[in-house]
Amino acid sequence: MSRILIVGGGIGGLAAALACAGSGAELALFERAAEFTEVGAGIQIGPNVVKILHSWGLQDALAGVAAFPPRLQVRSALSGAELGALRLGARSVQRYGAPYATIHRADLHALLLAAVKQQAAVQLNVDSWVAGFIEDPDGVTLHTSDGRTARGDVLVGADGLWSGVRQQLLNDGAPRATGHLAYRALVPQHSLPERLRSQQVTVWLGPRLHLVQYPVRRGEWLNVVAIVHGRMEGDAAYWNHSANAAELRHSLAATCAPLQELIAAIDHWRLWALSIRAPMRGAQEQAQGRVALLGDAAHPMLPYLAQGAGMAIEDADQLARVLAQLPQPARNVPALLGRYAARRWQRNARVQARALRNGQIFHATGLVRWGRDAAMNLLGERLLDLPWLYRGPS
Repeated sequence: MSRILIVGGGIGGLAAALACAGSGAELALFERAAEFTEVGAGIQIGPNVVKILHSWGLQDALAGVAAFPPRLQVRSALSGAELGALRLGARSVQRYGAPYATIHRADLHALLLAAVKQQAAVQLNVDSWVAGFIEDPDGVTLHTSDGRTARGDVLVGADGLWSGVRQQLLNDGAPRATGHLAYRALVPQHSLPERLRSQQVTVWLGPRLHLVQYPVRRGEWLNVVAIVHGRMEGDAAYWNHSANAAELRHSLAATCAPLQELIAAIDHWRLWALSIRAPMRGAQEQAQGRVALLGDAAHPMLPYLAQGAGMAIEDADQLARVLAQLPQPARNVPALLGRYAARRWQRNARVQARALRNGQIFHATGLVRWGRDAAMNLLGERLLDLPWLYRGPS
């Protein structure tokens, strides 16, 4: 029986374990933390991703923890005026076969973990810091920092932005800082004045800043993320810091009254500096030999298209489809992983590039900002809808 080794127990790693559990292989997942946990804020998952989660049997579990906004609205952070809107809800189901969802990252992680624990083929290992791997013609051997080894036919690096598997495979250095700081907050909707509560996605665009708000946890909580230009001292790999609410209020001092009222109603924020890599340049950045990269380990992307977790889940689904063809005993592994890489790298690169472009558009100043607002007012839904993305991979 073939064996698949997965490094990383975040959303991407668990998605890979769940998707590949039906491939007929044994799976061993290695997470460096002492327990499986997920931190962070909310995330948006488009119909391209929700459709995959439904196909994995997670429709009821997702419905129990997510919110399903009926609408996405774009507003000017300066004037408060609506610039454009996109209908979600039933329109998304009709057009793309699945709804648009918003969910707390920890809730998505928890439902994936629960599903993986039901899979007899998956062995979960915590407190397992991977020190490196050795590939040979017959397989790949994983080494942990405490001297343990594991042998497999395939190694999947799903260990995030600061991936050790990627560094050994590609040796391309660390991600670079973007000069953008993200402040995030989660608040119970009942703790906010009624006029600040919302069940839709709202994106506020301003010069050198933007803010996104949307419901999570069945709509009972509001997730708010504000991104401004600036730099933070310290190691960017340790991104989760307490933030001074006064600093954010100062950064948004020129924005409209409704937006400032929302910020003033929230006292507790977390802060992290955004880091990035250039869009993928070839299939070799997705897989080589017996080693495949997945999610942020392969293609970290800025959150300006709301598809970071989504592309990891798409990766996992496509990897499972390829590895389902793995013969017993395992043969032609490099060719199969090459097929996976060929299917994924161009779409991932397109999403990375679009997210970078969105960052420039969202934060535009001067004539570019004026042109953006005019185009949004004129085209509205046609500009905001993304069929090439929401239909899923071809």
